[in-house]
Amino acid sequence: MPDQNPTVIRSAANQEIKALRALETKKGRSQQNAFVSEGLRHVVEAVRRGWRVNRLVLSESASPGELLREAIHGCEAGGGRVLTVTDELMTRIARRDNAQSVIAVIEQRWGKLESVVAAPGGTWLALEGIRDPGNLGSIVRSSDAFAVAGVLLIGNTVDPFSTEAVRASMGSIVNVPLIRLDETAYLDWHRSWTGRTVGTHLRASLQPESVGRGPATLLVMGNEQSGLPARIAATCTRLVRIPMRDGADSLNLAAATAIMLYAVTASAGAQR
Repeated sequence: MPDQNPTVIRSAANQEIKALRALETKKGRSQQNAFVSEGLRHVVEAVRRGWRVNRLVLSESASPGELLREAIHGCEAGGGRVLTVTDELMTRIARRDNAQSVIAVIEQRWGKLESVVAAPGGTWLALEGIRDPGNLGSIVRSSDAFAVAGVLLIGNTVDPFSTEAVRASMGSIVNVPLIRLDETAYLDWHRSWTGRTVGTHLRASLQPESVGRGPATLLVMGNEQSGLPARIAATCTRLVRIPMRDGADSLNLAAATAIMLYAVTASAGAQR
């Protein structure tokens, strides 16, 4: 446990707070190789999953308890620092009125392409050129719920460690391995993929329920506006289309991906 009477940081000009605020930008996250996660439950989940907490920021009114002690111990055991700030400053840091009482600065972690194995019944997800951080975070959350083995981020995909994406993931960002690669690297790698590849396409005639039971599955979803590029669509062994009412606009990408993940994992019976 930290000092029972810690020095309380009151000013946004404090160097520690400036470093924390810098993580609002992609440049800052890259320079510090870190991201911000809000909420005690999410921080404890990261600690339990072995993520390194560089800094743990507590509001002055944070309630003591077993989970908070676990978060503090996990931070300090990894060499991290525990800071206490005023409630007002915590609100300014979080940039919202209902700020959490615990914020963590967590070291980023990326998976390796070599870890993508076509295990029987396993499911991997590939996302190409996703632009919206809220969509990406929601998709990571669904991936966690459907026991996806990991997510491949192809091309110019938004930073999954942005504040908006992490918030939308509701803590699942620490449960789902993320692998980044460009289109060429994906196409080269895919030649050795021994499972099936399922993608969505507006011109497809098959529906999600036709996917059926299969071996290891790679589900590929495209950009919110343009869908799958032709070269990536060509790698799919099966293309499907989610049926909608005539005249309805396209589904939100996060919703479409959740539907497809259900179709794939329900048929494959995948479990992490």
